[in-house]
Amino acid sequence: MEEQPVTEGHPVGDPRPGGNAGPALDRRAELSEFLRSRRARLKPEDVGLPDFGRHRRVPGLRREELAQLAGVSVAYYTRLEQGNGQNVSGEVLAAIASALRLTDAEQAHLSHLAKPKRHRKKPSARQQRVREALSRLLDTMDGVPAYVVGRRSEILAWNRMAAAVFGDWSQLQPPERNWARLVFLDPEYRELFVEWDQKASDIVSYLRMDAGCHPDDPRLSALVGELSVKSDEFRRLWARHDVKEKSHGVKRLHHPLVGELALGFETFTLPDDAEQSVVGYHAEPGSASAEALRLLASWGTDATRAGTSASGRQ
Repeated sequence: MEEQPVTEGHPVGDPRPGGNAGPALDRRAELSEFLRSRRARLKPEDVGLPDFGRHRRVPGLRREELAQLAGVSVAYYTRLEQGNGQNVSGEVLAAIASALRLTDAEQAHLSHLAKPKRHRKKPSARQQRVREALSRLLDTMDGVPAYVVGRRSEILAWNRMAAAVFGDWSQLQPPERNWARLVFLDPEYRELFVEWDQKASDIVSYLRMDAGCHPDDPRLSALVGELSVKSDEFRRLWARHDVKEKSHGVKRLHHPLVGELALGFETFTLPDDAEQSVVGYHAEPGSASAEALRLLASWGTDATRAGTSASGRQ
């Protein structure tokens, strides 16, 4: 008998605006839904299995097909997909990850869900702080928009150029200095990012990785609950269970003062705090974007004030 079709996952925490966070993450449910979602995206022909054309009630591979590929019994894999990963070995997880064609980030996420690390303190108990020396370093990076991002996509520190490009975050209350809230709840950021859909997908994928590493974080639960209520796009993306680690790439922006910008970005995780990363942006030398950054740098704080006014951010 085939299993039931995959259903969309539920957000963690209380989805009501202002509601209590409650248990941050049902790890067993997250493990089950993640495995189902990864299995659903594979077809028999993708992994070298014959497809006899029988009607399939569920998308993707069946459990018995996945178990065959991973070299485990159907009963064993079924228990794992039901959220029981307590006694699973690293070798078995690696075999299942290989069968599912998981990326490195997805394999790490699977390991976090199946065999979570014990934290001495809940993540919410320790306030994120940026070292003073790192803040000074940001301030010396003239012409380079840069900021520090921490847990839950929180923006912890930034320099003058970052404010000129992305808006004056000092005018926001600390809880609002959060990429997820800005991207999904502030319409001005929908206008700022030319490929808004990609930016939104990236943010949710980062939050999924965070949730897998820290299943006991009620502040993340509250954030996910709030966004799930206020944004249909967030709720849809969260249900996909995609995960991704911060890296590098190019962002295209539509700035209210200087117009189109194409900026490369690099992400550097701090060696003494893996939960904080420095993100720096740069433009191709001699390009129109490089000239636009030079103009923003020459305008200094006036650019930040004018950009804030032009974009409607108060």
